[in-house]
Amino acid sequence: MPSGRYLSEKTFCACIGVFHSNGSEFTLPELSFVVLWLINLQWVGLCVTKSFPVFLALSFITGVTTVTPQLMLPLVGDLAPIHRRATALSIVVSGLLLGMLVARLLSGILTQYTSWRSIYWFSFGVQYLILLLLYFFMPDYPSTNPQGINYFRILYSIVKMVFKHPVLVQACLVGFCTSSIFTSYWTTLTFLLSSPPYSYNSITIGLFALIGIGAMVFGPFYSKVVIDRFVPLLSVILGLTYCLIGVIIGTYTGRHTIAGPIIQAFVIDFGLQTTQIANRSAIYAIEPKARNRVNTAYMVSTFCGQLVGTAVGNSLYARGGWVASGSCSVGFVCVALMLCFVRAPWETRWVGWRGGWNMRRRDLGPVRKEEEPIVEQTLTGDPSEKEITSAKA
Repeated sequence: MPSGRYLSEKTFCACIGVFHSNGSEFTLPELSFVVLWLINLQWVGLCVTKSFPVFLALSFITGVTTVTPQLMLPLVGDLAPIHRRATALSIVVSGLLLGMLVARLLSGILTQYTSWRSIYWFSFGVQYLILLLLYFFMPDYPSTNPQGINYFRILYSIVKMVFKHPVLVQACLVGFCTSSIFTSYWTTLTFLLSSPPYSYNSITIGLFALIGIGAMVFGPFYSKVVIDRFVPLLSVILGLTYCLIGVIIGTYTGRHTIAGPIIQAFVIDFGLQTTQIANRSAIYAIEPKARNRVNTAYMVSTFCGQLVGTAVGNSLYARGGWVASGSCSVGFVCVALMLCFVRAPWETRWVGWRGGWNMRRRDLGPVRKEEEPIVEQTLTGDPSEKEITSAKA
C-alpha cells in the first residue's frame, strides 16, 4: 500500500511540530506512554480493515501520532555530558536509522511468503512490547518547562528560533538535503534492482538493507574519535563528502555493475549518520532548556527532505531512469556543501568567516555547572545550596 505509506510520511512531517513540541510542556514518560497507547489503539484498525478509505484515514492518524522516537533524541542531549554528547547521540541515531532499514528488510521477507497484512500485525506486537518495556524500565524525568509556558507560545517560540539562530537554520537546510538523497536512493533502488539487468526478487532487494546496517555499526566509534573532538561543522563536511563520493559511484556505475549501488548504500548511510549526529550536537548547544523545540525545527526540515527525496526521486526515475534520479542527489549534496562553507565554525552572524577555521573544539574543558545536563540541574536544585553542603562536609 504505497499510498498509505506516503500519506503517513506527509502527515508525520506536517504534525511532528504539533506533538513533538509537547515534550517541552509535559514530562517525557507521560507523553511517550500516551502517544504509544494512541498508536497501538488505532493500529488494530490498520491490521483488520478492508476499506481503502478507512486505511488511508488510519494512516493519517498514524502519521500524526508516531513521534516517540524523536522524543528520545532531545532526552539524550539533556542527559549526556558535552564531551560525550555526540557518542551518545550516535547510538540513538543508529537505532533510528537501523529501524528504517530493517523495516525494509522485514517487509520484503514477510510479503514474499505471506500477505501484506503480516507486517502490520508484526508491527502491532512490537509496539506493544515497546510500551511494556518503557513502562517497566523508563525512569521518571522532570519537565524541561517548569515555568509552565503556554503550549501555543511554545509553538511560536519554535518559529522564533529559526530566525534567531543561524546554526539551526544551517543544520536544517543541510538536514533537508541529506535526507532527500537517503530516501531517493532507497526508493529508486527497488526499481533498479527489480528491472533488467538484475531482476531481483523482493527478498534479495530487502537484503540490501544489511549493507546500511553494517555502516551504522561504525557510528559510535567514529563519533567518539572525530565528532566529539572537533567542531560539528567539520564532521558535517566530512559526512557530506562521503555522501557525494557514494552517490557519484552508485549513480554512474549502477546500470553496469551491482558493486555501484552496494558501495553507495554503505557510504551514504555512513555519511548521513555522520551529518545527523554532528548537526544535532551543534543545535542542542544553542538553547539547553528548549532542546525539544530545537529538535522539532530540525526534524520538520529533515522529514520534509525525505518527502521531497521520495517524490523527486520517483518522478525523475520515471522520466530518466537511475542516472537522472542519482544526478539530482549529486546536486542536493553539492548544495549542502555550499551551505556549510557559507559560515565558518566560529561565526556568530548569518554569513561570514569571523573566528577562523580552527576545527578543534574550545568547549571541552572542566564541566561547569551551567554546562551540566539540564535534567541534572533540575534535580540538584540551587547550585549555591550544593556548594554550602559541600563546604560543611
